[in-house]
Amino acid sequence: MINIPTKESFLFYFLIFVGNLVGHSQIPTGIYTDTIESNGKKSVHQVKVNDDYFIYNEYEIAPNNFIKTVGGFIQIENSASNSHLVVRLEFNSDYEKDGVRQLSIPFSMEGENLKMNWFQELTLTHNYPSIQDLDGAWLFATRGPDTRQERRGEENTRKTLKLLMDNTFQWIAYDTESFRFSGTGGGSYSAENGIYKEHIEFFSKDNSRVGAKLEFNYKLEGDDWHHTGKNSKGEPMYEIWSKRELSRL
Repeated sequence: MINIPTKESFLFYFLIFVGNLVGHSQIPTGIYTDTIESNGKKSVHQVKVNDDYFIYNEYEIAPNNFIKTVGGFIQIENSASNSHLVVRLEFNSDYEKDGVRQLSIPFSMEGENLKMNWFQELTLTHNYPSIQDLDGAWLFATRGPDTRQERRGEENTRKTLKLLMDNTFQWIAYDTESFRFSGTGGGSYSAENGIYKEHIEFFSKDNSRVGAKLEFNYKLEGDDWHHTGKNSKGEPMYEIWSKRELSRL
């Protein structure tokens, strides 16, 4: 007896085929870096992919010099010849110079490495993944303590985003409507037993801050991160950050 595929079974296997085809062009969540030396300068190119969100950073080391950051929501577009990473930007540190709000970047995956043929060819190595208490995306909500005061939420165009993943942290202050960029900073971090530590590796407002190590207290309450300690001026600080789900926006 010959089994003739039904329309339902054909559709089932077709969807599996398409899913596998698209899956091969996805970028696994993680941190990717490439360090390039040219004319005596070392520049770090860093890509962060978290759910549907993408951040690119470029900064120089020894001497320290911040170059740029861009970030936003991603979509993969595939064709017979190549794949493009299309980024609907939320922020662009060079916006006043270039006016760019969307990117289309040719890319491919070679093993665990990410290759991007953008303004220059980059081969970015996938960093070793890790998990810590504060991993995820956070939006600044309000100054603490929590007395049910008004919060700055997702609907507010003025945002301060903090993304923590794979031992790295980064904050970015921006406005999604005017595209005004207010600043960013990032580096490595640890969060354990209520103690949160940052080691700054790039800072857009003041390159002299690179190398600084900061320590704070943290407490998780539901979807809130209570961040307390002393600011750079030695004054008491209490911030409340709210969890942001990047895959649903």
